[in-house]
Amino acid sequence: MSKRDYYEVLGLSKSASSEEIKNAYRKAAMKYHPDRNPGDKKAEENFKEVNEAYEVLSEDSKRSQYDQYGHAGMGNNGGFGGGFSGGGFDDIFSDIFDMFGGGGNSSARRNAPQRGANLKISIHLSFEEAVFGVERDIKINRNEECGKCHGTGAKDVGDVKTCDKCDGAGQVRVNQKTPFGIMQSIRTCDKCNGEGKIIKNPCSNCGGRGLEKKVRKININIPSGVDNGSILPLRGEGEPGVNGGPRGDLLVYISADDHPFLVRENNNVYSEIPITFVQATLGDEIDIPSLDEKSKTIKQVKFAIPEGTQPNHTFKLKGKGVNNPNGYGKGDQYIKVKMEVPTNLNEEQRDLLRKFADVTGSEVHEHNKSFWKKVKDYFN
Repeated sequence: MSKRDYYEVLGLSKSASSEEIKNAYRKAAMKYHPDRNPGDKKAEENFKEVNEAYEVLSEDSKRSQYDQYGHAGMGNNGGFGGGFSGGGFDDIFSDIFDMFGGGGNSSARRNAPQRGANLKISIHLSFEEAVFGVERDIKINRNEECGKCHGTGAKDVGDVKTCDKCDGAGQVRVNQKTPFGIMQSIRTCDKCNGEGKIIKNPCSNCGGRGLEKKVRKININIPSGVDNGSILPLRGEGEPGVNGGPRGDLLVYISADDHPFLVRENNNVYSEIPITFVQATLGDEIDIPSLDEKSKTIKQVKFAIPEGTQPNHTFKLKGKGVNNPNGYGKGDQYIKVKMEVPTNLNEEQRDLLRKFADVTGSEVHEHNKSFWKKVKDYFN
């Protein structure tokens, strides 16, 4: 039998908002949940269908794919990968308990291992440090294991007792009377606040947290090619986890100086080099600033200007740009030549230029009419 349209399953239009989808799902799931319809195969099938529809429509990327391709774009099992897994009422409806004052799934699992929070730090680099990479020592202020109680949070080891109300689970089951009947939910244990343990005499240094703030020095290698706005993640250097969970990360935000002669755009570098009329005409060898990978500095290197170079011509030096920080090759260097016109010539210099013009067949009008005078004469 072909699948019904997911919007039809939830009784919605295709323009439904995320909140409307969530509310429709709650209403339909309440109606068809197996715990409220024991032995009703039809209700169980409807419940699977509702969950499958919600799994797709509640996630933007899946919803977009479904809107474009229908069921054909969701794989063989639709969006829910086979439907209801057969767990208890609280496994799927953790957020529904919130409507009736329940703790929900997140609070119920408070004593489960949790990953630590991420930390952020900003580092400013010189142009050269960003281009070539640099090794830096940084200092961060983060939570570490308390040096006095060694993380137990108690004055003595014997002061830590398992909570007798939840038996160390950190959560208790509560029966609630609701408009839909008696429902069972899971709440955080109010005696141990979800910790699963009770500390009789807290550590005087950390107040029972098991943690204290410490300044930590970290050596980091900043790779070549980072730029303004780059973020360098240092895994496991953030805040400690809870209940044995892993540490968070340290996110290093990069900013960098500009350079007086080189302009960087992603992995390419650009420069403008002034040359004279004679250099452009006859060619010349000039010094230009360029990245030197070996010395990790910007050096003056020789560059040959070809004979007959035109004003504003741009030369490309392949592979002379910045390393891609992800290891995908290097950028290029672009050199744009700017023609410098001589001023304040003496009479001898003027005479030489007139002779040059005669030889090349160029007309020289030293007292040309102004542009606007020419325009006026043209229209008259």
